[in-house]
Amino acid sequence: MVQHCDFDDPKVREVIVIGGGIAGLSAAIYLGRAQRDTLVIDSGHSMAKWEPVVENYLGFPRGVGGEKLLKNGTFQAKRHDVRFIRDEIKSVSSGKSVFILKGTKRTYRTKRLLLATGIFHRPPEIPGVKECLGHSMFFCKDCDGFRVRGKRIAIIGANNEAVEYALGMLHYSACVIVATNGNRPHWDKQHARWLDEYEIPVARKPVRDVEHHKRKIRALEFASGQSVKIDYLFTTRGDIFYNQLAKKLGARLDQDGEIKVDQCMRTSVPRLYAAGCVTPANCQMIIAAGQGAAAAQAINRDLFEESLATHSLRRFRDAQLDGEKTVPEVSGTNRKGRKK
Repeated sequence: MVQHCDFDDPKVREVIVIGGGIAGLSAAIYLGRAQRDTLVIDSGHSMAKWEPVVENYLGFPRGVGGEKLLKNGTFQAKRHDVRFIRDEIKSVSSGKSVFILKGTKRTYRTKRLLLATGIFHRPPEIPGVKECLGHSMFFCKDCDGFRVRGKRIAIIGANNEAVEYALGMLHYSACVIVATNGNRPHWDKQHARWLDEYEIPVARKPVRDVEHHKRKIRALEFASGQSVKIDYLFTTRGDIFYNQLAKKLGARLDQDGEIKVDQCMRTSVPRLYAAGCVTPANCQMIIAAGQGAAAAQAINRDLFEESLATHSLRRFRDAQLDGEKTVPEVSGTNRKGRKK
């Protein structure tokens, strides 16, 4: 059984995971099963909570709620002695062999740090939109395109991505429009030609309101007084990556602000890992879970190799030899098949 220190104990933990979303929980489960002293620090802002029904997660043919996934993952990690605390880390620094994290409640120390801090999808600043998040207003065509088949769809945006979203939605519905919400289109000439080629209408006036009932969108109401009936809304307004801690530690980021990692989820900073939507991976729950597992396995291997290099595994073995039975019972048979 892994022995855990109290939160006020200055003892250094083996692993701290910042973020209790899908990636963080997946990593915590693997680390707990590997008998690593693991603490998950969670601020409670996982975007999985926005998903009332996740329809593309393996093993749930009827879908599963995002909050249920989080609840089940937390319970599963706790079964393997992973500890959790609700806190928000305000600053982080790196010493020779440990990271020092300062939260609003306590200071924490760890040998290995996994950032699973996630992302925030910015909804458009239109009255009525937030009430419909996850029900009839979505961010991801890969996640939710299937559920809007044959419906009337509007894409809020004025860039190349908005055009590509509209084009991609043609696989699911014949009725797709782009609404720039009063912003001047800044898609390039090729994307403008595609809009013309595929006869996708563009509404350029500001959206004054979203008519909805019980979180189901009915229409977009424009400042001009025009109303366009739709069933679902997608937006490409932009993402905020929670990369502040990575920045403070000097980890490399890409041009969008995502934390660069290798195939083992290692960042450019030694002993620092990242997983989930804060990395350049496609922001899907099942991909985040896979990245969390990959990070945990790499961290476990890293700690194991360190224990060999520092001989700490030998000290652990000495304690076993002193206090536990380390040789299995041996029984044998003689040539006549009788037990000796």
